Amino acid sequence: MNSLERSISFIGGRRSDRIPFHPILMRFAALHAGIRYRDFCLIPARKCEANIRCAKDFCSDWVNTMSDPWAEAEAFGTRLSYPEDDLPKVEYHAVAEIGDISRMKVLVPAEHTRMRARVEEIGIYSRETAGKLLICGWVEGPLAAYCDIRDINMAMTDLYEYPGEVHRALDIITESAIAFITPQVKAGAHCIGIGDSVCSLISPDLYLEFCFERERRLVEHIHSLGAIAKIHICGDISAILPDVIRTGADIIDIDHRTGPVTGALKLLRAGQVFSGKSDPVSVLQDGDTELIRVSCNSFFREAGGRTILSAGCEVTPGTSAENLRFFSSMAGELAAENSTR
Repeated sequence: MNSLERSISFIGGRRSDRIPFHPILMRFAALHAGIRYRDFCLIPARKCEANIRCAKDFCSDWVNTMSDPWAEAEAFGTRLSYPEDDLPKVEYHAVAEIGDISRMKVLVPAEHTRMRARVEEIGIYSRETAGKLLICGWVEGPLAAYCDIRDINMAMTDLYEYPGEVHRALDIITESAIAFITPQVKAGAHCIGIGDSVCSLISPDLYLEFCFERERRLVEHIHSLGAIAKIHICGDISAILPDVIRTGADIIDIDHRTGPVTGALKLLRAGQVFSGKSDPVSVLQDGDTELIRVSCNSFFREAGGRTILSAGCEVTPGTSAENLRFFSSMAGELAAENSTR
């Protein structure tokens, strides 16, 4: 059973030889491969080289296109700078004034450099991994994308002061995401991640008003193309977890800040799993092997075995290769109790 077969079988609730290992590697991958982060973000071949190397070195079952959240925002008009070996920096946001929303239009991915680059990355993965690894594309979730083009503080205020304008912007963002998902799947993505990172910052009522239905539409579109849908929301999503599950996403990422998921297990339908939730800093970066083992075993039991092995968020660049290798080895140590799912 190869990594792609393992991932698809496990997510689908069928027996697999072990639990899939899907670490989120961005800055770690670039550092491990000796690639400057600007090149990792902007040159498809370099990002793919780094992630394929990490998949081999750490027995990861997937490769992904993640590096930063700015591809769509830049296409909408947010201005960025790219330091040589650091995360991209915002120079100004596309929506400086609320009235700027009236000029927003649905994006055409082929017209924008970084959106084309993501599709190119998936094509490279498809050729280089030859059906052996799960390939995960990515889109920004509606509210996260709005924060990327508006500024997060203003965006949060807009939910209360300008709800109508926000709904208009989110509709355009959602249609743009749908347009972006399609070429990624056609290029060979088996899975599309939806990164709506800021949803943990709003109330359940606001999540239902502004985010839920739009995320559900993205999931439905991904499924209509025959791909797997994954949702990643940073922070504590305890209050909205039942609704996140209701979007129908196949993989629901669980941040280490989220409380116990035991009560949500009964809400999972067949073909839905969690992914997480080891603390990437206190456990993976700063912990020893025993702490990593305890963390993995704890969440595996909490999730009733229905979890992909991963950290709660991105593996930090300060994590040692030794710790990540041990973390990977836990996929074999944790029994894949598919018969109970």
